[in-house]
Amino acid sequence: MTTTLRDWLLLLRPQQWVKNGFVLAPLLFSGRMLQVDAIRLALEACASFCLVASAVYVFNDVIDRERDRAHPVKRLRPVASGRISAGAALPVALALGVVGLGLGWLVHPTVGAILGSYLGLNLLYTLRLKQVVLLDVFSIATFFVLRLLAGAEAIQVVPSIWLILCGGLLALYLGFAKRRHELMLLGGASASHRGVLAEYSPQFLDQMSTVLLSVTLISYVMYTLSPEKLAEVGSYALTYSTGFVLYGVFRYLYLVHQKEQGSPTEALLTDRSLLTAVVLWAGYCALVIYRAV
Repeated sequence: MTTTLRDWLLLLRPQQWVKNGFVLAPLLFSGRMLQVDAIRLALEACASFCLVASAVYVFNDVIDRERDRAHPVKRLRPVASGRISAGAALPVALALGVVGLGLGWLVHPTVGAILGSYLGLNLLYTLRLKQVVLLDVFSIATFFVLRLLAGAEAIQVVPSIWLILCGGLLALYLGFAKRRHELMLLGGASASHRGVLAEYSPQFLDQMSTVLLSVTLISYVMYTLSPEKLAEVGSYALTYSTGFVLYGVFRYLYLVHQKEQGSPTEALLTDRSLLTAVVLWAGYCALVIYRAV
């Protein structure tokens, strides 16, 4: 098969870089988004995560290429389809990982260490944890927490514990919702693609999503009402952003159950209502925080 530039771009999965927006969250909520140095450091940390994340995606595609061929969508990926060989893909993964780690280290040594932890946990996830019930989704949530920590370390701010909880709990909620989508999409063939899916059921995943949705919203409200955030903003105005959060998570839940969409990234990039809610939420939060700065 002829390999095209599009195949290489698909291999890197740039659409998944939207997840690295978590790296920029501490910049927004710290009140430092108007400082040039902080913006530069946060963007460099975000770029380093994009490179390292693509390295992980390439490596995963090589390791999972046989299972991906049994998936109705993933079978079209460049490695699974044979358009890019494993031998050609692995050096690319190595190069992306090295460059990403180096860039993160230049931003701050702690950011480099967090990226190293991210790579190590991803390796463990690929080889073992993705097949362990519950720990598979908890591992994914940890990846998002590491992004938040890296963003905070890049600009040298102490992240609120409530912000970390919100990020981790939201990632858990999205992860279990995605597992439900995979289970429903693949049906009886789900275990052949991802063995851990045999340990889940739609009813169990729905219960998990309900619990996580509740505690995520409570954590977010607690964050907006925390003494340090109230002192920074000077009012309860940030709490009103909960309306956007409520709509966003309910919209995603609707897409999972009614429209059979499961990928948070795909939903965000293709559903106008969800994207609008996220943009309005970020804009409102910025308006409230930086009006007080």
